[in-house]
Amino acid sequence: MDKIAVVILNWNGVKLLEQFLPSVIQFSEGATIYIADNASTDNSVEFITQNFPTVKIVKNSSNHGFAKGYNDALKHIDAEIYALVNSDIEVTENWLKPILETFDNEKQTAIIQPKILDFKNKEYFEYAGAAGGFIDKYGFPFCRGRVFETVEKDNGQYDDNIELFWASGACFFIRKNVYHELGGFDESFFAHQEEIDLCWRASNEGHIIRYNSQSVVYHVGGATLQQGNPKKTFLNFRNSLLMLVKNLPKRGLFWVIFFRMILDGIAAIRFLTQGKFGHTFAILKAHFSFYCLSLKYLKKRKDFQIQQYYLVKSVVFLYYIRKLTFFKEIFNSIQNIKN
Repeated sequence: MDKIAVVILNWNGVKLLEQFLPSVIQFSEGATIYIADNASTDNSVEFITQNFPTVKIVKNSSNHGFAKGYNDALKHIDAEIYALVNSDIEVTENWLKPILETFDNEKQTAIIQPKILDFKNKEYFEYAGAAGGFIDKYGFPFCRGRVFETVEKDNGQYDDNIELFWASGACFFIRKNVYHELGGFDESFFAHQEEIDLCWRASNEGHIIRYNSQSVVYHVGGATLQQGNPKKTFLNFRNSLLMLVKNLPKRGLFWVIFFRMILDGIAAIRFLTQGKFGHTFAILKAHFSFYCLSLKYLKKRKDFQIQQYYLVKSVVFLYYIRKLTFFKEIFNSIQNIKN
């Protein structure tokens, strides 16, 4: 069994592979590199075979998205650690060493995220993950280095190694045994927020999620589905509600989801006033899909859920009403309340 397998999910991404795969090969000494191909119809597989013969290919039968794509592929990959890496990630020298050292030294640590910077503007954090994620009481995710649309410059303010609530799926390290014990990603999510759901389930089982700033990667972001795409809005809002049903503590379950849906309604109205009708419709569609799936997801609940899952009660209130746009401002507001 390999120590670590770097697994890149691909669907019709030959241009991304041509641009970013060389850095992964160059700086991943000791790792076995796999392309998990989601039944691409371009020449991705042929391109890899001809140009990168050391890279192994796992062919999925069809394109079932991020969640099932990885679940299907990882059944055929044997390694102690999986590094799940987006095809639009540029890695840096020695990016694997601090991750592997953490796994070796901290047996309870099951999931790790590196520092994720913006490939297009390398002095700044990248939207999807930045320096590690948290959620508020109502399931809204935010990151150190990115809160909603505000992305911070990397001035070394998050050059640490701390415990997180969730790690970004853009570059996601997980122990093989933990991944399979948890049943992998939730395939009904298709894409978006499946990594938060997996981390939440890992926390419910007593595992630790960690950030390691010594490992640095650069992420393009939105290479497969742009941030402004209504389909992305639909998946984010629907999957967030489904995740809450699965993982919230039993006490207050109904009220948290009820208030979350009110906040979603406010977001839909805001999109409407901005003329973004596709996004308003996407939220309505997300809620309808949630109603259809909610009973199924109630059955997925486990016997135990951690009680303190959130960092703040409402990041929406802090960001939009109190105008606390940086993570450290939000964190300091919590400390002031405690003091």
